Amino acid sequence: MTGREGFDPPPYPYDRLDELRAIADGHDGGCVDLSVGTPTDPPPPFTADVLSRSDAERGYPFSIGSPAFRDAAAGWVKRRLDAEVDPSCLAACIGTKELVAGLPHWLHLRTPWRDTVLYPAISYPSYAMGATLAGCRAVPIATRPDGTLDLPSVDPDDARRALCLWVNSPSNPTGELDDLGAAAAWGRANDVTVFSDECYAEFTWDGRPRTILEHGTDGVVAVHSISKRNNLAGIRAGFYAGDHTVVSFLREVRKHAGFMDPGPVQALAAAAWADDEHVDQQREIYRRRLARLRSILAAVGAAAPMPRGGFYLWVLAPGGDAWAFARRMASELGMLVSPGEFYGDSARDHVRIAAVRPDDRIDLLERRCRG
Repeated sequence: MTGREGFDPPPYPYDRLDELRAIADGHDGGCVDLSVGTPTDPPPPFTADVLSRSDAERGYPFSIGSPAFRDAAAGWVKRRLDAEVDPSCLAACIGTKELVAGLPHWLHLRTPWRDTVLYPAISYPSYAMGATLAGCRAVPIATRPDGTLDLPSVDPDDARRALCLWVNSPSNPTGELDDLGAAAAWGRANDVTVFSDECYAEFTWDGRPRTILEHGTDGVVAVHSISKRNNLAGIRAGFYAGDHTVVSFLREVRKHAGFMDPGPVQALAAAAWADDEHVDQQREIYRRRLARLRSILAAVGAAAPMPRGGFYLWVLAPGGDAWAFARRMASELGMLVSPGEFYGDSARDHVRIAAVRPDDRIDLLERRCRG
């Protein structure tokens, strides 16, 4: 954007898959869409009842989240992540994508002399887009071979200008686990608030779920959602929690802007944060699907390592051409996958495959694979 030119939004990444979707739809049984991480399994059984009986439809809801919402979310952090956060240091958001994309704008209002968002070089595209939408700089950080951010490589000038550092563990798309303690320490040493996107924490396969809040709340904010853990992506409910000063600022500016989850949604989210049985069942479903998809990919000559977390396979495309491999999968198997460039320029040789479709659709892929 230069001179008098305005912002011209780029194509939304997944809209670029329309041609491949048409190819995949040509198969008997149609396209098996593994390109987007949209849950397709049933939500908790109490969902409809809570939504219909909340009695929270008429009045304006709490922008920061109802007391029941915040207590339930803080209780979940303690129960499942073994970390402490006071409900006064926790607030609701309308799903986490709006928070991710809007955060640089809010933070830039608070510290206008800073203009930079640091984020993983291979990551969910909204970290970088949020900086762009706020008129700020998006500066990617490389990862080491073990999947952790190479924080010592950050230019000191970028650190001084940073509004925030995003970490994402388990990572979308790679499934890697970052060193959240090291990220928290780096942020404190450089006076940069660290925002930790932990929406896939319940689907950690290598050890227990982790949160940056284990390392104290000073200078850090964790972000969580019921979209993935409870198959409630259409409900749009999440929370952010951590540093009291940062959370308090965000709570107040978001009140003025009118961000608020509907009352029935808050009631459902409170019930969802209290539910573990449904999530444990879903964990096993994703574990089995990941194994089945790995076998399918092995049969077509693509190695797909088991991720350390999340429900995506991060696959090196044979020959290093992700778009060519995506086209091949659409043509041969009717499978739609996401080329790695959606997640960063350095990921052009990979594809991401989401283990979200019901088992009967994976059955279909297996039959097609057998020819």
